[in-house]
Amino acid sequence: MASREHYTHGHHESVLRSHSWRTIANSAAYLEPHLTPGLTVLDVGCGPGTITAELADRVGPDGSVVGIDASAEVVALASDAASRPNLTFAVGDVYTIDAADDTFDVVHAHQVLQHLADPVAALREMRRVCRTGGIVAARDADYSASAWFPGDEWMDRWLALSVTIGRANGGEPDAGRRMLSWAHDAGFADVTPSASVWCFATPADRDWWAGLWADRVTQSHLAEQAVDSGNATADELSRMADAWRTWASNPDAWFTVVHGEILARA
Repeated sequence: MASREHYTHGHHESVLRSHSWRTIANSAAYLEPHLTPGLTVLDVGCGPGTITAELADRVGPDGSVVGIDASAEVVALASDAASRPNLTFAVGDVYTIDAADDTFDVVHAHQVLQHLADPVAALREMRRVCRTGGIVAARDADYSASAWFPGDEWMDRWLALSVTIGRANGGEPDAGRRMLSWAHDAGFADVTPSASVWCFATPADRDWWAGLWADRVTQSHLAEQAVDSGNATADELSRMADAWRTWASNPDAWFTVVHGEILARA
């Protein structure tokens, strides 16, 4: 992400817990058929590098991957945890990528565009560093399309708060539904749109998902911003966390996160 934006979630352990869970299978399956040995790949907003490392495995040994992120702390973590001979990490800005035109065969971004004030400019820059005929691939959640059962007033308020804080920070939490539009505005003519979901409905998945959100809504940078901005009190955030835990304890509980995806030919 670019330094000019204010990242909503920060890098609390509960946030990195979620980021470190992500894999090609659960977060980039739409791109997987296009990953072949020998490709050069840029992973924008790489976070702790779990997807990035798998990209390096897929295109190696002759292909190479570069992962960039705006956070030096997270880049250091990724460098230690996801070391590969054909993989490098660096601090970088999606608006001004440190690479020549036509450098990469694939430029990938997962959950990045939703945090940007100008996602179209970011896509144009991703296109600049992608070779002609290469792929710019992006996937982002659509917060307001999230669905869960059973309903709960405090989980409704959690969603409304997340959207409010995200937009106050210059981003668009409902990015998923806008991906195709942003790609067209960025000048891409050949775009394949798709959608996929994360589903949390087994006991283990419910406990994990609810646990990280209960922690995130009370302990992360999101919680600090909510209180500082007057959008929620500490007591209200605690009620949201309790609602998450109560939801997870219900054997019928279900949660889906909808994502929009684009494969755009440069």
